[in-house]
Amino acid sequence: MTTVTLLTKPGCHLCDVAREVIETVVAEFPEGDVDVQEHSILDDPALHELWWEKIPVVLVDDRLHAHWRVSPERLRAALTEEVSR
Repeated sequence: MTTVTLLTKPGCHLCDVAREVIETVVAEFPEGDVDVQEHSILDDPALHELWWEKIPVVLVDDRLHAHWRVSPERLRAALTEEVSR
């Protein structure tokens, strides 16, 4: 299973947009192929230290995929590649 992780913080409008893009793209894949997790950088000092100025951050299988803005086309391509492995 491929994991998409969204790193956010409360009140982040770009995080809301990223969440919508992720939900829309993930819905195109069969159930169980992609797991989505979301973590607030305010709950984890290490995440805050690494990403505070780049949120939202999207990781695909713990690798940086995007920050600030998420392209549906690019995310779809990355997930298609990961799911087919």
